Amino acid sequence: MERDTLFLLRPGFDDPAYPGQTFYCWHCALMEGVLASFPQLASRLDVERIAWPRPREAVIALVGAENQSLPLLVLADGATSQHQTGIAEGRAFIADKDKILAALSERHGFPLPHP
Repeated sequence: MERDTLFLLRPGFDDPAYPGQTFYCWHCALMEGVLASFPQLASRLDVERIAWPRPREAVIALVGAENQSLPLLVLADGATSQHQTGIAEGRAFIADKDKILAALSERHGFPLPHP
């Protein structure tokens, strides 16, 4: 059975626009914290941590080159969500951190973030 896939950036990347500095994506770090807080629930989806530079081939293969911004939740083939932000290559995806958190609750039983 195919599963949802959450794509996150690997922390500790360089951006040539900011020489000599190292970065993390704070939206991805937020997702990492939620996954680490609920490991049993996190095991219900696939998580791919990929390098910062584009092209991000693993993402392109599923939802096309125009949808490489991360974090990104790509839903299992044929699945939909009230939180999805788009469909590409026939697959629904969610490209908004708050909507990803809502979908993790909706689809995988994670608690809701406190308002």
